[in-house]
Amino acid sequence: MKKTSQISGFYKLTPQERINHVKDFADLTDQEVKILQSTGALEMELADRMIENVVGTFPLPLGIAMNFLINKKDYMIPMAIEEPSVVAAATYAAKMAREKGGFSTSSTDPVMIGQIQAVEIQDPFAAKMKILSAKKEILQKANDQDPMLVSVGGGAKDIEVKVIDAKTGPMVITELHVDCRDAMGANAVNTMAEAVATMIERITGGRVYLSIISTLAVK
Repeated sequence: MKKTSQISGFYKLTPQERINHVKDFADLTDQEVKILQSTGALEMELADRMIENVVGTFPLPLGIAMNFLINKKDYMIPMAIEEPSVVAAATYAAKMAREKGGFSTSSTDPVMIGQIQAVEIQDPFAAKMKILSAKKEILQKANDQDPMLVSVGGGAKDIEVKVIDAKTGPMVITELHVDCRDAMGANAVNTMAEAVATMIERITGGRVYLSIISTLAVK
């Protein structure tokens, strides 16, 4: 029987069933299969819920990079890596940087942008002013979609409105600025943008075709 990596429904199988397929495909020995099944502290069932097509886990050596002084505070940096010299190189580089005061860092607020594109609007600049006048209601509607994010200090914080000329006519673009805190943010921003879209249509009298997170990921 010809071996193939094209197995229909592979993702639906249990980890053990996947391992059996891998064993046959790669001619693994029982000892090699046993290594796959030895998952350490991370249980197979949990790993299977984390990513797709799980057959095992992969432990790595955990080392500590020393000498790091970041924003005038000392850190020991854990690094899980299989390649030699990387931890040593990081430690040495941090030692050199430390002699000049260490590393200085800064960050912007974790704000991501959702765009709501409205078209077929007779007076786009009047529509822009109407949207800005309804800012409080728009932000409230957006934040109603994710009370958990709001409870930790995040949520929709501001809007900007732009009028863009296009070959098909002017577009009124409402940008929803969402503080995502430590979340990845895409789902929250998309949900908020979609919820606000109907309001934008009502306010402008136009039609919304696009309400989605912007590829300009942060402000």
